[in-house]
Amino acid sequence: MGGKKSGKLAGILIVMAIVIFGLVYGGITLTKNWGKSKEAISEENATDKLNKICKDIDINEIEPRKAAIDLGVEDVKDTIPDIEKYPAQVENTTDTYIEIFSTGEKTGTGKDSWLIDVANDFNEAGIEVNGKTVSVKIRQVASGLGMDYIVSEKYLPDAYNPSNELWGEMIKANGKTIELYDEKMVGNVAGIIMSKEKYDELIEKYGSINLKNVTEAVANGEINMGYTNPFASATGLNFLVSTLSTFDSSDPLSEKAIEGFNEFQTNIPLVAYTTLQLRNSAESGILDGFIMEYQTYINSPELKADYVFTPFGYRHDSPLYAVGNLSEEKKEILNRFIEFYKGEKYQDLATEYGFNNLEDYKCEIGELEGDVIIQAQKLWKENKNSNKPIAAVFVADVSGSMEGEPLNELKKSLLNGSQYIGEENSIGLVTYSNDVNINLPIGKFDLNQRSLFTGAVQDMDAGGGTATFDGIAVAVKMLLEEKEKNPDTKLMLFVLSDGETNIGHSLEDIKEILEAVEIPVHTIGYNANIKALENISAINEATSINADSDDVIYKLGSLFNAEM
Repeated sequence: MGGKKSGKLAGILIVMAIVIFGLVYGGITLTKNWGKSKEAISEENATDKLNKICKDIDINEIEPRKAAIDLGVEDVKDTIPDIEKYPAQVENTTDTYIEIFSTGEKTGTGKDSWLIDVANDFNEAGIEVNGKTVSVKIRQVASGLGMDYIVSEKYLPDAYNPSNELWGEMIKANGKTIELYDEKMVGNVAGIIMSKEKYDELIEKYGSINLKNVTEAVANGEINMGYTNPFASATGLNFLVSTLSTFDSSDPLSEKAIEGFNEFQTNIPLVAYTTLQLRNSAESGILDGFIMEYQTYINSPELKADYVFTPFGYRHDSPLYAVGNLSEEKKEILNRFIEFYKGEKYQDLATEYGFNNLEDYKCEIGELEGDVIIQAQKLWKENKNSNKPIAAVFVADVSGSMEGEPLNELKKSLLNGSQYIGEENSIGLVTYSNDVNINLPIGKFDLNQRSLFTGAVQDMDAGGGTATFDGIAVAVKMLLEEKEKNPDTKLMLFVLSDGETNIGHSLEDIKEILEAVEIPVHTIGYNANIKALENISAINEATSINADSDDVIYKLGSLFNAEM
């Protein structure tokens, strides 16, 4: 009996030992990746997964051909679309009228429609000048684009209403005639919005939050900030010149200012094409703060709940300029319109829509001449990457659906857009249809590489299926190999396509790889399935542009200014 009990006990002990061993081993296996993110785990295997995918792809290496390149800078007048691309939000209702370019926060929908509401009421008011009933025409044109129309004289409105006066100063510096008629249409300010957690953290260290403290915190790696392209965005331009001024208030272009800006820019993870891109990056946890106008902030409940607004730089009071040499009649219409919107009814409406807040805020920076602002933009273009080398691959769709006008526009936009790419960058080209072609290996974008790039683009032909993600996979592999040679290289992809994928690998096949290697994929659509392209760009908070044939070159120029 005792023997049976001891045998039974031994069996139980053996079973327990096996169970305990299994639990311990399983626990080790289960917990060995605790503390690692999904991305960190994916990164360890990303190269292997990518190599396996690329083995399934038919890859052709095309011998590149040199072609003559145009070393002249593309005239901005030739890149700006015809004004019909931007239809009027309010049409004139009489033959005697003035046309005004104004910005999206006043000419959009909902609480961004203040100027539209005012203009419609003005046109219904039956106001007369010289015995004739007059009206206004309002066209939504962004501050930077409006300046380009005026400076290039591609199209001249009667009046220009940017978000701030920096653009007006640059127009004057370019020798064009404009006259400030109203310093303040409606009150607004630019600001840094910062997560409450980060705001409290910096308050504890610095005692207060202002632009100078924020730039110091960025330079020290204490906050991840993002801002918008200062060539296109009024808030981005304000942030640039204001940041430079924090390093040297007497001369924002001094060596001291440039040195400080370079240190600051080294720790900027993102310069965005749009404010929406910044918001998405903040929501994903990449950014602690970004820039925005107060009127947009106050009308966004989720931002008010999670972020703190700190004003900076020059006020955004929507100045109104007369453009060119207006007739006395048009000047009088402009004056009557100013008198109309200055009325209590419409200023109260502006307040209701989020304007005319923070009226006590005053800019602490001195006035800047237009040529200084222009030089600040050039300085930013040269220094924004903080001497980090950039390697980029263009991935071009040459499938049958791109045949004809789409491919012609793609070629034109690549060739003309390449003027915005600095020679310090490294560029490659991949095309795809059924197979994937490496048309140009990555190389420094010197005159030789530009010539090879030009020839490769000119030789592209359309036909076959659309293996978009095969093309992306091959390009990612090229970039990772480039990074092995220089680990400090910043990598990026530009996919130019109509967005329709019908063969090869899928987004799901490469999504994890893209997340792991953190390469932004900017997409440019040609009469495209924009949603499909947006899904690609959203993986790593990149830009997606709907670039139809009218304005693709202008949009690419803006994108390349921001990224390259």
